[in-house]
Amino acid sequence: MTDRDLVDFGAVRGKTCMVTGASDGIGFAAASALASAGAEVVLVVRDEGRGRAAADRIRAAHAGAHIALELCDVSSQAQIRALGTRYEASGRPLHVLVNNAGCWNTTRKQSVDGIELTWATNMLGYFVLTRVVEPVLRRCAPGRVVSVGSGLAEGLDLDDINFVRRPWGRIRPGVAAYAQTSQARRMWTYALARRLGDAGVTANVMNPNNTRTGAFKKGGGVLGWLVHYGNLFVSESAEHGADTAVWLAANGGIDGVTGKYWEKRKEQHCPFRDTVREDELWAVCERMTAPSEGRVQVAV
Repeated sequence: MTDRDLVDFGAVRGKTCMVTGASDGIGFAAASALASAGAEVVLVVRDEGRGRAAADRIRAAHAGAHIALELCDVSSQAQIRALGTRYEASGRPLHVLVNNAGCWNTTRKQSVDGIELTWATNMLGYFVLTRVVEPVLRRCAPGRVVSVGSGLAEGLDLDDINFVRRPWGRIRPGVAAYAQTSQARRMWTYALARRLGDAGVTANVMNPNNTRTGAFKKGGGVLGWLVHYGNLFVSESAEHGADTAVWLAANGGIDGVTGKYWEKRKEQHCPFRDTVREDELWAVCERMTAPSEGRVQVAV
């Protein structure tokens, strides 16, 4: 047994945790670990069949696990808001939100809201879902928002979020779009932590490092498959990738710790800390998620 195994994850015992992208990969691993720690886990998934299969696998692995299922495509703002409305109306508590669902696309695609799909999913999906469940988190405080990020973080351009003027990339298609969302998720987390203030809800972001998941092959194209198969030989399991997210969600020893970037359960330096830029990003996300008549789409 290692020191990592000795950490008490009792902070979520009897609590409710919501995990997005929970049907496979890091999301499934995190949901399963939280269930094993005694939490009731809400799986947010796009596909009902895969979601039910994931729920059955968790119940089979952890006797007595309490698992609920919510269908939502987190690239769709309408679907996220509908989830928030359903959840609040249900009267269920929520103590932990794990933002995990994400994508990488080798060809430029748009969401149903007319926004570049990587940004719509990896950044605005986090932003909107957190906002719609924030009232429940505040009522059930203390609570935690844990966001899965990436070490590939760079190139955020608030004047061309949709990659209208910038090239998509031929040699590394979609990589720049993915990297800018990773930078944005860190900056948004720091801004969120400041806005939550003394509400009793913390916000942290983590890097799962090189993890074996299906995300790369879902990106499509030859590059997606090459990265997927190459990654099988040099990466760690989804359970290892999810470990720090679970630790941030469930470890009672970090109560009140907020606004930080983590890898392998250790706080890391981040070069993107800048409150002015963080607030500029927040304002852009607000505009892009405003009612349709005011939403910024191709303009950014």
